[in-house]
Amino acid sequence: MLAPRRWMSVLLAAILTVTLAACTRPTPAPEEARDLAIGATAEPNGLDMITVPGAGTPFVLLYNVYETLVKLDGDGTVRPLLAAQWNISTDRLTYTFTLEGRAKFASGAPVDAEAVVASFERARSSAATDQIRGKWAVVDTIAAKDDLTVEVTLKNPSNQWLYDMTGPAGSVSDPTATADLNTTPAGSGPFVFDAWDQGNSIDLVANEAYWGTPARFDEVTFRYFADPNAMSAAMLSGQLDIISNLTVPQAIDQFKDTSRFTTYEGTTDGEVVLGFNHATPALADLRVRQAINHAIDRRALVDAAWGGKGTLIGSMVPPTDPWFEDLSQAYPFDPEKAKTLLAEAGFATGLTLKLRVPNLPYAPPAARFIAAQLKDVGITVEVEEIDFARWLDQVYGQHDYDMTIVAHVEPRDMGAFAAEGNYWGYSNPDFNALLLEADAASSTEQVRLLREAARMLSDDAAADWLFLLPNIIIATNDISGIQANQISLSFDLTKLAARN
Repeated sequence: MLAPRRWMSVLLAAILTVTLAACTRPTPAPEEARDLAIGATAEPNGLDMITVPGAGTPFVLLYNVYETLVKLDGDGTVRPLLAAQWNISTDRLTYTFTLEGRAKFASGAPVDAEAVVASFERARSSAATDQIRGKWAVVDTIAAKDDLTVEVTLKNPSNQWLYDMTGPAGSVSDPTATADLNTTPAGSGPFVFDAWDQGNSIDLVANEAYWGTPARFDEVTFRYFADPNAMSAAMLSGQLDIISNLTVPQAIDQFKDTSRFTTYEGTTDGEVVLGFNHATPALADLRVRQAINHAIDRRALVDAAWGGKGTLIGSMVPPTDPWFEDLSQAYPFDPEKAKTLLAEAGFATGLTLKLRVPNLPYAPPAARFIAAQLKDVGITVEVEEIDFARWLDQVYGQHDYDMTIVAHVEPRDMGAFAAEGNYWGYSNPDFNALLLEADAASSTEQVRLLREAARMLSDDAAADWLFLLPNIIIATNDISGIQANQISLSFDLTKLAARN
């Protein structure tokens, strides 16, 4: 039974000219209105995806409240959304988007070319986060050619840009909105923002005037749980319809009653990274970073901290990317090798580092495991757990830490290590040049160059890639349309329905 109300790349740039026809959107037969309650962990720090960092905001709003010209589906394929079709010029510099003529914002205002241009210009303005603005660095001009045609011209060919437009950087907001988008989102999606009870829940309601396939739920509530065991208890007691990602994989057997629950196991793009602050003097030494990599038994860490669920990767590339190469054994578990490297770096008598981690489910148990293992090689680790909002400020913003642990869930995010002012303080001109060359290359060359870039990160021990988060979703048998893989940043409600 559903919970009671309120509880609840395709590498297109390799093709010289591409035209994709609009998806047909047949209207389904009327069905009984239902409410949906979803358990989640990472609450947004704000509701404006352009000005607020973190994955919690697009998890709720992307594709549900805000739409993009093109969308990433569960297989990682770029599909039409607000753009009915698009063309790429033969020199791969000009993208011409033809907008879906029926699209309109929840306010009733049209999703026209001027609205798209205004949204895109905002996304590359100083108001945007560095991460969002960086995705627009390759763009030269954005223009409305007529009411339903937008033309974007790049400075140089890019394999990545269109893919990036499937995420928050490509979201289109209502230019007629008068309220602050950080408190009152205004989009064109099948749902409308209703309320945010900070620390507890976010409510969305169906957009009754949605231009496409209508929402299949009257109301959707994302409920936030600091304690993952409490979320499991809420699911077992019928207060939730879905656990969006089971963050205590050890608890999976609680949901083995197939008459009530269905378990979906897939993959994510969430690299759980032990990040090093390269501005910390000891961590500026390659030998220290390599020693830490050798000192941690990553398979044992996954077994201890994540119920044995999770893939070892070795660099900032998940297996779903075409340029993945298994680098998980580049630094095999070898405490004696770690001690030798530390001695060579001048730390034979010991070293103390602060490990500051957010209170997200995977981080504290991983931190405690790592502290114990590093102690064995002579590194004293002072673990500090902080809430995610403080982590975003102190670690991500102020770079006030020695080591940290966080999952980077954005698709194809190796470029984060090339971003100016990145919070790791990693800087390698050769790595940056490889990424730029790969972005403008043919698809075959792109794969080769990005594999080389991933190996360079590994050789530099730029971080320690602990494991790739699995995607474990628990749903009641009333719910259909669950996507096992979490490849985009969105928990896409448009695929879900209640079984009759």
